[in-house]
Amino acid sequence: MIRTQVRASKTYEVLTGSGLLASSGKIMREVSPDSQKILIVSETNVAPLYLQTVRASAEENGFEVHEYVYDAGEKSKNINSIAGMWGVMAQAGFTRTDLVVALGGGVTGDMAGFAASTFLRGINVVQIPTSLLAMVDASVGGKTGIDLPEGKNQVGAFWQPSAVIEDTDCLKTLPDEVFTEGMAEVIKYAFIMDTKLYELLDGNASRGIGIRDDEELMERIVGMCVADKADVIMNDEFDNGRRQTLNYGHTVGHVIEKNSNFTKPHGICVAKGMGIIIESCVAEGSLDVTEASRMLGLICAYGLPVEDDITPEKAVEGAMNDKKKRGSTLSVILVNRIGRSEIRKMDPDRFLKFLKAGKD
Repeated sequence: MIRTQVRASKTYEVLTGSGLLASSGKIMREVSPDSQKILIVSETNVAPLYLQTVRASAEENGFEVHEYVYDAGEKSKNINSIAGMWGVMAQAGFTRTDLVVALGGGVTGDMAGFAASTFLRGINVVQIPTSLLAMVDASVGGKTGIDLPEGKNQVGAFWQPSAVIEDTDCLKTLPDEVFTEGMAEVIKYAFIMDTKLYELLDGNASRGIGIRDDEELMERIVGMCVADKADVIMNDEFDNGRRQTLNYGHTVGHVIEKNSNFTKPHGICVAKGMGIIIESCVAEGSLDVTEASRMLGLICAYGLPVEDDITPEKAVEGAMNDKKKRGSTLSVILVNRIGRSEIRKMDPDRFLKFLKAGKD
C-alpha cells in the first residue's frame, strides 16, 4: 500500500493499494471518530459492485449507514441530485460531526463533496474512487461541483476530504472504455510535470490498456499521479497559479464535452484537447516536431483520440464561458517539452489565432 500525505487547508492521507474496500470502515472511523451516521453516495453502475462491501465495513465500525444512489452519468450532475442528498441527511438528522462517503467515479466525488461542503455549512467527506480517472485526479485536491446548462462544474466549492481510499482492485471491473478515458489524466501528469511517469508509460505503451492486469504496475502508476497532484495542491490549493497546469487539455476538452451534451466522456475530450494544443504548439514553433510525435504517439498507444472536428471559433466561444476564465483572459496550459508546462495568458483573439494555426 502507498500512503501519500496531502497538506492543504486540511491534512489527510491518500491510501492506494489492493483490498482497501474491506477495511474502509476502519479507516473512516480513524479519520472521523465522532461520526455516528454516514451517507454513502454512489451510482447505479458502481453500487451493485461495491456498496454492500463498504456498508458492511462501516456498520462493523459502528456507523449508522444511509444511502443515496443516483442514475449513472454526467446528466445527473446537477442541483437536483445535491438536493436529494441534502434531503436524506436532513431527514436522518445528520449533525456536523457526521460523514459523507463518495463511492464511485469523478461525478460521484464531485457531487458528494459539494453536498458535504454545503450541508450544515460543511461536514466531513471521505472519497472512495472506483475509476482510474477519479483515483488519479478527481478524488484528490478538494474540488467539488455540479454542472449547469451553460457549462461544466460551474457551481462548486473547494472542500478537502478527510481521507481518500483507493482500492486498485476496482480497476479490474471497469469497462475498457472507462479505463481508457482515465489514461488521459494519467498521461497528462507525464506531459506537464513527470518525466519518470512518461518513461514508465512509454516503456509499457505496447501493452496498451493491458497494463490494467499488472497490479504492481497500476499501483505504482496511480501512486505517482497522486504524488504529483498532492505536490501541486500543496503549493496552490485554490487554483490561482501552478494548479492551473492540471487543466492541460481541458480548456478545449471541456468545450468538446459540453457541445456533445456530455455524451462524450471527459477523458476522451481531454485527450482530444491535448492533441489540439500539441498541434497548435508545433504550428507556432514552441514545440519540436519530434517531441510532439512522441506525445501524440503515447496518447494513441493507450487507445485515445487526438483529433476532433470542433472549429477554432467554437472552441474559443465555449472557452470564454468556462469557469477558468479570468476576466477576458484565458490561462492556456502549454507543454513545450515533456515534463515541463507553462501557463500562457491569451485573450480571445490570440487564442483563436493560436488554434487556427494548428488546424492549417
